[in-house]
Amino acid sequence: MPAIETITPETAAEWLRAGKAVLIDVREPDEFRAEHIALAMSMPLASVAGLLGGLPDDRPIIFQCQKGGRGAAACDIASAERGNRPVYNLAGGIEAWKGAGLPVAGAAPTASTGISIFRQVQIVVGTLVLLATLAGFAGYPAGFAVAGLAGTMLAIAGLSGWCGLALLLQRMPWNIPRRPSPRAA
Repeated sequence: MPAIETITPETAAEWLRAGKAVLIDVREPDEFRAEHIALAMSMPLASVAGLLGGLPDDRPIIFQCQKGGRGAAACDIASAERGNRPVYNLAGGIEAWKGAGLPVAGAAPTASTGISIFRQVQIVVGTLVLLATLAGFAGYPAGFAVAGLAGTMLAIAGLSGWCGLALLLQRMPWNIPRRPSPRAA
């Protein structure tokens, strides 16, 4: 497989302004809604393979995620399916884009944590699996069962698109947007 070509945020911005490329944001929909590059189209990584046929063939495709990992995975998928059509990964993702002082659209992520629901689910489930596995190795075999259950639930969420933990986390106080209080006259 050929090496993944990257593009700097500044070059990507120049190409996008000139209409010379198409930008695809491969993050999850809640991440896109929270904050995205204005000219980006949302196409979560899981749907890239099925939607590549609808992309233009006359311009390079730039894939973008939070920091570059999912963008690289999308480049691999696109390279395998698009043949010689040029695809690029935005080096450093939206984080590098913002670091270069380029504008983004959308509201700030969550109210006070700044962490998307998607990442919060990863943190909670990852911590649960780690602790349950450690408990299993410490002589509590039920820990392995809890780790297996957490993995199963995560797989079901990925396959179905429904995640009870994400719904629960959305209702947590740190994820509820705060309304500005009226100023005293």
